[in-house]
Amino acid sequence: MRLAVISDIHGNLPALEAVLADIARRGADLTVNCGDILSGPLWPAETADRLMALQLPTIAGNHERQLLHCAGQPGGASDQYAFEHTTLAHQQWLASLPATLQLAPDVYVCHGQPATDLEYLLETLEPAGSRMARPAEVAARLAGTAGAQASLVLCGHSHLPRTMAVSIDKGLAGGTLCVNPGSVGLPAFDDDHGAYHMHETGSPHAHYALCSRTPAGWAVAQVAVPYDWGAASAKATREGSADWARWLATGYA
Repeated sequence: MRLAVISDIHGNLPALEAVLADIARRGADLTVNCGDILSGPLWPAETADRLMALQLPTIAGNHERQLLHCAGQPGGASDQYAFEHTTLAHQQWLASLPATLQLAPDVYVCHGQPATDLEYLLETLEPAGSRMARPAEVAARLAGTAGAQASLVLCGHSHLPRTMAVSIDKGLAGGTLCVNPGSVGLPAFDDDHGAYHMHETGSPHAHYALCSRTPAGWAVAQVAVPYDWGAASAKATREGSADWARWLATGYA
């Protein structure tokens, strides 16, 4: 089994197209989408149309929930823009997506942590900012969930490509490998949820991961794909989002 893992597209259609083309070139048995699909000042409707046609295994992230809440009251700028630039059919598709997914008996998919889409799985927030989580912290976040029984856990939310081995179930040979593919569409951001922090990949590339089952265990390739990030940055500028324009053009917050 070879899985292509995408996450955090954020309406960046040219980045998504570049990633899908790279997956087609390298080959994968299945592509799974870990959420945060449309929110942002880019191409939410076009991105929804592309993904709805593909019918990939897909879960909802926090921004799917936040976008849908805009039907009742105004939301954050990224969610509100995507809500106003998508159709009822797009929003109904988002509402149909599950929060987690058992992709295979030993492959589990969540956006953030199994219990919450707002908290990172592989990073920990402290007053000083964000740091890589310790394996024991990750194990505690997975304990008591289907992720604890998985040999491979796929997540997103942080936009940081990361692979971490943790030991949860002592009866699970080889432990659990947790993989965040990074973000297809937004390589940097800042946030004040929990504590003010910045996540940066350091380049404007679109990111995804390839996970291959081998006799020795899961092999993971974190892939950075070039695309026309200048066009994405220019689109954000036209929509009045200077911060997004900077993040897209540089990969720095």
